[in-house]
Amino acid sequence: MINTHTCRYVIFFLVVLIMCTRLAFAEDIIGQKELWIKIDDFESKNPLSDWTKYDAQNETDPYIKNPQVTEIRVEQLSNNISSNRYLIKKAGPDGIFGNRKALSFRKLPKPIEVGDTYTLYLRLNVDSYSNNHVFGLTNLQPAGIMEKAYEAFEPSIRITDRFDPHVNYQNNGAIQVRNNPWYDIAFNAKKGKNIEPFDTDIWYEIWLVINNRKKSEGGQRYDIYIRGGTEFPLQQKVYTAADFRIKREQPLIYFQATCNSGPVEEPFGNGGLRYDDLYMVKGIDLSSPVITK
Repeated sequence: MINTHTCRYVIFFLVVLIMCTRLAFAEDIIGQKELWIKIDDFESKNPLSDWTKYDAQNETDPYIKNPQVTEIRVEQLSNNISSNRYLIKKAGPDGIFGNRKALSFRKLPKPIEVGDTYTLYLRLNVDSYSNNHVFGLTNLQPAGIMEKAYEAFEPSIRITDRFDPHVNYQNNGAIQVRNNPWYDIAFNAKKGKNIEPFDTDIWYEIWLVINNRKKSEGGQRYDIYIRGGTEFPLQQKVYTAADFRIKREQPLIYFQATCNSGPVEEPFGNGGLRYDDLYMVKGIDLSSPVITK
């Protein structure tokens, strides 16, 4: 027969066990963190099978069908043992100009619904200048992307060293943000001046914190963070509250990249841009989903 003292001890033990279990469960719930979702790292067996390529304004002369270069390339890593595959995008082969809207796009694995905040991560590398590239997200379906081209974008970043007649300004390769009515150059607050041009053949990490709430609720905006190169050895915020380009207030569903070699008579150049390790995560997450290579 169990005496009263033993019963009390057992009951006390059970109560403590239940409380500890509940506390551990609560801590687990509070500490839960959204996991990064891979959009593409270009390491699959058929790495371009989920991408659509479309030349919406092909004015090449002599005419070349499907002139854009959007392909997988391989780089040898510094350890000389392993390699890395990435996507390179150019408006056309070297010496070919006149492809004005070379579109490439891929569906996101999960839509960014209206009301959601997500972080988009990617690694970016300028293969060469002169060039004119824009990349970002869109809320249009493929037919809309192919019809609207640049106007399909919502969050969008530009890298170019072309002369911009719209604002009578010579660009230099520093990243720019579409913020109505035109593009702003990202800013290095620590140095108190616009950021430097991206170096060629250097991988940069970029985070876009995307607020897809309605405009009336303070949404349709995004912030930008960068790490990489000599200017940004540590992650740094370079733009706050850039406006979505159109503000359609719809779920964001595709990653889109566009480039333009300029008209045949006055080409910008068709230097390439390299993309790798595209990821997304719900909420604000400024960690890196990959081990930098």
